[in-house]
Amino acid sequence: MIEEVTDRNELLALIVRGTAPFPPGVSFFTPPEFSQQLGVIRQPTGHTIEPHLHNAVLREVKVTQEALILRRGRLRVDFYRTDRSYVESRVLEAGDVILLCSGGHGFEVLEEVEMVEVKQGPYIADRDKVRFEGAVEEALTTRGRDRS
Repeated sequence: MIEEVTDRNELLALIVRGTAPFPPGVSFFTPPEFSQQLGVIRQPTGHTIEPHLHNAVLREVKVTQEALILRRGRLRVDFYRTDRSYVESRVLEAGDVILLCSGGHGFEVLEEVEMVEVKQGPYIADRDKVRFEGAVEEALTTRGRDRS
């Protein structure tokens, strides 16, 4: 039901495919220390969830984790180590959800996409990310070798 993308025992991403069956109840896949929690919910008709509030709790976020919900199209996700070296790629289809947990990532739109992105804020443009120059070329070269 859940695909893990790992490299050297580091969890880079979790993917829930749009075609995956959900187990009954509430199931979370992320460890409690993650700053983003990813889970699925399946409840029968008539089930109620009591109205509630979430308490203000001070949390420390050390790295931004983001979730993408692909509503339409096809998207290739390229995964990178923190040293910026290419690891592997996966293709997402409409209905898929991915939680980007660690390492680096890049994307190529294979078919026009509509997606929702969820991540921690506030976004600080000049400090929030580092772009990998030359990484796309390395990924293309490596993927080409992998197909041979």
